[in-house]
Amino acid sequence: MTEKVNSGAGKWIPAVALAWIVPGGGHLMLKKPGRAGLIAFCVVAMYLLGLMMRGALFTPRSDDLLTTVIYYGGFIGNIMNGILYFLTVSLGYAQPDAAGHVHDYGTKFLVAAGLLNVLGMVDAYEIATGQKD
Repeated sequence: MTEKVNSGAGKWIPAVALAWIVPGGGHLMLKKPGRAGLIAFCVVAMYLLGLMMRGALFTPRSDDLLTTVIYYGGFIGNIMNGILYFLTVSLGYAQPDAAGHVHDYGTKFLVAAGLLNVLGMVDAYEIATGQKD
């Protein structure tokens, strides 16, 4: 199994990298347009809903152990959105962490969109290595 994965490294690395930067991009590269569209739609829709709910983006913060885990974990979840995150930050979106149910759900939507994109990256990896059709 290791030999199979290593032999296709030239194929899976670009697919996974593209899947991270552009949600669904890795699947498009692997000629799976249906999956690409579904992943792109789900990740972008969830991310935009999070922005419309004025969710906060996490920044790394070290304090006590729980705060560190929450803020670094949230930051990694945000980064996993790829180009969506980088465009949002470069355009100046900086919603403060505000009290309220809607803002809190928006923050969770932004992180969950990144986690959905991670699932898309794993799927692109499995397709590129031949573990899945």
